Amino acid sequence: MRRTSSLVLLALAVFFAALSPLIRWYAFPRLAKVPADQYQAVVLEAKNATLLDYSTMKPRQVSKVTIVQTLRGNVEEAKKAQKATGRDVVVWDGLSYIVGPDGKMVSSIPERYIFDAHSQAPVHVAGESVDGDTVRRKGLEFKWPFLTEKRDYYYFDAQSRTSAPIHYKGTRLFRGLTVYYFEQTVPWTKVPFPKKMPVDGITPQTVQAMGMERWYTTKRMFWVEPVTGAPVNGEEIHQEQLRYTTGHQSPVTVFAGHVKMRADYVDHTVALVKSQRPLVLLMTSYLPWGFLGLATVLLALALFLEARGRTGSRAGPGQLDPAPGGAAPVKV
Repeated sequence: MRRTSSLVLLALAVFFAALSPLIRWYAFPRLAKVPADQYQAVVLEAKNATLLDYSTMKPRQVSKVTIVQTLRGNVEEAKKAQKATGRDVVVWDGLSYIVGPDGKMVSSIPERYIFDAHSQAPVHVAGESVDGDTVRRKGLEFKWPFLTEKRDYYYFDAQSRTSAPIHYKGTRLFRGLTVYYFEQTVPWTKVPFPKKMPVDGITPQTVQAMGMERWYTTKRMFWVEPVTGAPVNGEEIHQEQLRYTTGHQSPVTVFAGHVKMRADYVDHTVALVKSQRPLVLLMTSYLPWGFLGLATVLLALALFLEARGRTGSRAGPGQLDPAPGGAAPVKV
């Protein structure tokens, strides 16, 4: 009976020992993914910013510029991309809508971001675009991969339509979460005009005809929760200028300000990440290590029962040794 029990325990130990790496290295990369129908919105603000008044073509100081950034999962387009590539694909239709202190539109830039649901790597299919321009992304945008590493990544800059390294700058504590801090500086770069301008009658072609180009630079900062790969805070020190292509006129500031996530959206994002983090840890840490520990306990118990069974079989209770010389024992 003990031998049967020890064999059962040994089989269970082997099962859980094999299940541990399977959950971490096989199940997790296939099951952990960004949902195709996800919707999220965030509001950012730049207080005491400089903003161009297109009616006078002169910059002015304003109390606040607000950026509303939305990302909406396009399920139908994701299905088409999945059929074309054979991969789990997410399609995000994004919009960066910027308004001045008077509530009037400053710019509105749509974007379509197509990426692998598991790794967050870009997937190149028809429709990948920024402001109607076809792009081919390299690297990340909006989200880091699950189990973010302490290293540099390539990050896509929608303004310049190019990718460059975003540098890991250290581990920090943010709102009770351990996060990785990343930073990227985009040097002054010539960039396209937005297709939708804030003043009726003024188009990108109109401004270009005046002999002007649009230039931009930014310092981009992200605080990323590494288990989920979700940024819990983001900021940019952002500047845009109109520069004359002829003559020696000084550049005209289009926008200059320190853009920060609004506090209530930071609170909401942190709470959401804290609720999702245990689900990722369940498959990457809790279950694998738990099953490995259980396998160790079961193996020890199996060996203990086997050893005890062998000891009992060698000398059972009440067993008598033969008399010297091989004679049978005498019972009185």
